[in-house]
Amino acid sequence: MPYNEKLADRIREALVKSVTDIQEKQMFRGLCFMVNDKMCVCVSGDEMMCRIDPTIWEPLMERDGVRGMYRNNKPIVGYVYVAPDAIKTKKDFDYWIKLCLDFNAKAKSSKTKKKK
Repeated sequence: MPYNEKLADRIREALVKSVTDIQEKQMFRGLCFMVNDKMCVCVSGDEMMCRIDPTIWEPLMERDGVRGMYRNNKPIVGYVYVAPDAIKTKKDFDYWIKLCLDFNAKAKSSKTKKKK
C-alpha cells in the first residue's frame, strides 16, 4: 500500500519549521523522517507512525485513533500509529509532531550496521 503523500507533505512542512537536519527514508512500508540522524515520525499508509517518549506511551494508547506498534505480538513501547481522524485538526496534528520532536531531542541514535 502506498503512503499518503498529503500526510507526508504536512509532516515535511511541520518539521522544516522546527529543525534543519531532516532526511527522508523509505521504511515501514512508507516514508520516515529522520531528524538529527534519528527516526522521528513516519507515514505508513494513511497513518502517522510516531516515535514518542516510552514513559508516556501507555496513557497515549488509550486515546481514540491510537494503536500500538507490535513485533512478534509484543508491543514496541515508544512507537504508535495515529489514525487520520486523530490528526485532522492542526491542533491535533501539531500535538503529535511536538511529541515526536520532544522525544527526538532525548533519543539515542541507533547504531549503523557495518556491511561485511
